Amino acid sequence: MSVPLYQAKAELFRTLGHPVRIRVLELLQDGPKPVRDLLAAIDVEASNLSQQLAVLRRAGMVTSSRDGALVMYALSTPDVADLLAAGRRILGAVLTDRDALLDELRSSGERR
Repeated sequence: MSVPLYQAKAELFRTLGHPVRIRVLELLQDGPKPVRDLLAAIDVEASNLSQQLAVLRRAGMVTSSRDGALVMYALSTPDVADLLAAGRRILGAVLTDRDALLDELRSSGERR
């Protein structure tokens, strides 16, 4: 029996629900990187990064390959970068709306 599409989407978004995974995906937008570069850019233990990379690999969001002794990671598709960009746009819109609401609340309080 196959998984319903909405359930598969929920799993995809759950995969994105960890700050280290988001940071890894952001760093990989510029191209493939070895694990050592990811470790240098993210303040986590190597074992934690390894766990998060495994989650991203199982979800199909990143791929790994060997380049000599280095393990290289890359986004599996440019669509992952597009998804991150959409997330930034949505977050920007949500925060802008909140700022507007806060401004409205503040100005209505001054009239009383």
